[in-house]
Amino acid sequence: MSKRIGLYPRVRVEGGGSGTVSQAGAVLLVETVRKCGLDTAISTALAPWRKPRTVHDPGKVLLDVALATALGGDCLADV
Repeated sequence: MSKRIGLYPRVRVEGGGSGTVSQAGAVLLVETVRKCGLDTAISTALAPWRKPRTVHDPGKVLLDVALATALGGDCLADV
């Protein structure tokens, strides 16, 4: 992953390798969220509840939990 766009890094694909991509559905979900602007919309909507010294963006945390759930996670440690 090379360049951050919005909340998630942009994915760079290179051919010629021998490895496989695990959880490839996650890439599709993240790119869909990024393209439709849902990541920034959720962050903007949750901004009034963000404390001044908060380190993590509540919108990204919510999207990470949703992504972990969509990929079959069953506990918070899967995020």
